[in-house]
Amino acid sequence: MKHGDFTELAKYYVDRPGYSLDVLKVIKNNVMQESGKRKITVADVGAGTGKLTENLVLLGLNGYAVEPNDAMRMEGIRLSVDCESFKWLKGTAEMTGLPDQCVEWVLMGSSFHWTDASEAMKEFYRILKPGGFFTAIWNPRNIKTSKLHMNIEEIIYNEVPDMKRVSSGLTVTTEEMIEKMCGTGMFENIVYVEAPHSEVMSKERYLNIWRSVNDIRVQAGEEGFQKIMKKIEDRIKGMEEIKVPYCSRSWTVQAKGKI
Repeated sequence: MKHGDFTELAKYYVDRPGYSLDVLKVIKNNVMQESGKRKITVADVGAGTGKLTENLVLLGLNGYAVEPNDAMRMEGIRLSVDCESFKWLKGTAEMTGLPDQCVEWVLMGSSFHWTDASEAMKEFYRILKPGGFFTAIWNPRNIKTSKLHMNIEEIIYNEVPDMKRVSSGLTVTTEEMIEKMCGTGMFENIVYVEAPHSEVMSKERYLNIWRSVNDIRVQAGEEGFQKIMKKIEDRIKGMEEIKVPYCSRSWTVQAKGKI
């Protein structure tokens, strides 16, 4: 398995949690107020199997779900078969395949770190209507609030001491995001919004979320990853449900006026 290749992991993504609706509502309200429109069109780029798309549907939005990986996209289409508010397309952040100036809001959920940031921002500027917005959002576990999850973090790093997370969103800084999101000179007015939330889930769902993680699996190797999974399974043995704390963290920028 390679970094960023989710082909074999798509089947586990249904068990991943969604993002904080409180965070998304705050950003949505600002986008709508700034656009002066009562209805906006959005693009969820790097949509995976549609976890963020599901949240956007709950907020009454419609638009496009763009995903490069065939297995992930097909799983998203399967899971959203009864939803007609989003059209699924094959594309990347750097080349979405969307028309010029077709949306008011572009989002990337837990995927902006896989992009060529400069090329992606140029593409988002192209597909955004004048003054439109781009949001990069992550949903890391809020591990410091949970002894269980601190223990599990120790399990992972004991197996892979030099583990380097590609990005769970936990260590992302505003300074880093200013450089990546505003570096082209096409965007400005960065705003940071975060909110904690939690989900209670079954043991199987919880283990499937770990099975869906790409960067740990790559760095640990298959044998090492299975050791980690066995230790996590042993750690939660006897628990009927697991409460998992998250903290959705988002950065939003606005496209500068276009001529």
